[in-house]
Amino acid sequence: MKKYMVILSAAAVSAVLTGCVKNYAEEGVKYLEKGKYKEAAEQFEKAVEADRNVGDAFRGIGMAKWEQEDYEGARDAFKEALDNGVEKTGAIYNLLGSCEMKLNDPQGALSYYRLALSAEDSSKELLKEVKYNMIAAYEQSKDWESARAKLKEYIAEYPDDETAGKEAEFLETRQ
Repeated sequence: MKKYMVILSAAAVSAVLTGCVKNYAEEGVKYLEKGKYKEAAEQFEKAVEADRNVGDAFRGIGMAKWEQEDYEGARDAFKEALDNGVEKTGAIYNLLGSCEMKLNDPQGALSYYRLALSAEDSSKELLKEVKYNMIAAYEQSKDWESARAKLKEYIAEYPDDETAGKEAEFLETRQ
């Protein structure tokens, strides 16, 4: 996932969490920004233990675990974030979908990507990323027909995306 998502999400988490006891969440955000993901996760876990802004702390844990390539841990943390009242954003659904892809569950990924597409807060850039991710999910599930159909829609919407052209060439080799 792109680093901009971490920085953007870190800023959102920071804005909400600065009131935690001993500023565990604030420290977690600082560690995220420095690329010290293990330390970030530890601070966010302390924020959870302090029972303050638990949903946002779980989101921070998810971001730290994602960056550590602990996709199962990230997925579980993002789900906990949603269960604990964090805002249901396109970004968190995209991250959940990407975790599912890394865990070889393209159908689960597609479910989250659909939620990301329907989220009202999704930027044009995020929507483009999610639409491309959906193509990859169809490919991973070997649903070549759906992948081709989504790619055709994607190319119509983003004709200058060179990666999509290469993807079309790849899909031509699949039955």
